[in-house]
Amino acid sequence: MDKSKILVVDDESRMRKLVKDFLIRSNFDVVEAQDGEEALDIFYKDPAISLIILDVMMPNMDGWEVCREIRSNSQVPIIMLTAKSTEKDELQGFELGVDEYIAKPFSPKILVARVEAILRRTGAGSSDDVLEAGQIKVDKVAHIVTIEGETIDLSFKEFELLTYFMENRGIALSREVILNHVWNYDYFGDARTIDTHVKKLRSKMGKQGECIKTIWGMGYKFEV
Repeated sequence: MDKSKILVVDDESRMRKLVKDFLIRSNFDVVEAQDGEEALDIFYKDPAISLIILDVMMPNMDGWEVCREIRSNSQVPIIMLTAKSTEKDELQGFELGVDEYIAKPFSPKILVARVEAILRRTGAGSSDDVLEAGQIKVDKVAHIVTIEGETIDLSFKEFELLTYFMENRGIALSREVILNHVWNYDYFGDARTIDTHVKKLRSKMGKQGECIKTIWGMGYKFEV
């Protein structure tokens, strides 16, 4: 599977490294720019960039200028990072076509969750149409799940949940992260809804439901 490429733009090298490390850990390719001018140069030379994480406060050319320039030519998803968190700043970002606005300090894990949610929503993320793990097969285009050769009937959310588990095989996933991805990051429901859906999904999967492991006090992990 090809990796989505993310451009991280920040004049602070420590911040770039922090974001880069978490993105790489989540199977993204990352390119870096230390200022706005370098960011534009990289972006226009590399058509494979799927999303930009852009700091607002930078010398010479700030994030707003970079965003305005990119939006005049491209609708690539943009996440703005800023030390400011006023309503006026957020409105300015959204008026410029920013997809997400995150105030510093932030959780790198949540940032990665937002990146993945935006790529899923925009269809910019690259993914295989068919996922297979042991006796489990998921056809994401046809929306069909077969287990040991037999088709099983899943609800829409159960299908998305199983797909997300299989795409993150072997990774411990907290309930909050699962909510971010399967129910969308702005879902404010009770995290126990995850447990209910996992219970139903396991039941429908029969013996293969044992692939969804419970991590007590945290969430779940899919292993075959």
